[in-house]
Amino acid sequence: SCRACGKGAPLEAVARCGACGAALDPVYDWKAIQGAVSREALADRPRTIWRYRELLPLDAAPGTSTEVGWTPLVEAPRLAERWGVRRVWLKCDSVSFPSLSFKDRVVAVAINKALELGISTVGCPSTGNLANAVAAHAARAGLQAWIFIPHNLELGKVVGTAVFPDFGFGPGL
Repeated sequence: SCRACGKGAPLEAVARCGACGAALDPVYDWKAIQGAVSREALADRPRTIWRYRELLPLDAAPGTSTEVGWTPLVEAPRLAERWGVRRVWLKCDSVSFPSLSFKDRVVAVAINKALELGISTVGCPSTGNLANAVAAHAARAGLQAWIFIPHNLELGKVVGTAVFPDFGFGPGL
């Protein structure tokens, strides 16, 4: 539904309200979700982002990138001491697959939604993590990806994205 005017929107590939142009937010049927998902049911599911599928904007089970998520937590006792708290845990996204980026989770959901909608080409502007994740997940799903980067982006970041096949670079690179 629209963040500004409250008007409902169809479940289509749109990001803005057709009436006022404001951003759209997801609307959940919390009663249906609570009835379908219990703590016990979640515990029996695979340790990936998809164990929470009812909370994700997909109509069906994911068809690609099914191992994404469940990156480990690492305790940081010195940080806890510095902050004056008992314990601090940090999410270790350096083992996130396939691009080793914290962007893998959101991009996996977006690519699966693109597949549901019949979209064959995806893209993004980025200087790093998002570019890598979009290129990796799109290649895995068989989608073409266009990654838009600054013309003077350092080569190391470009190579990090270019290792994934089936994406397009525009003129000037």
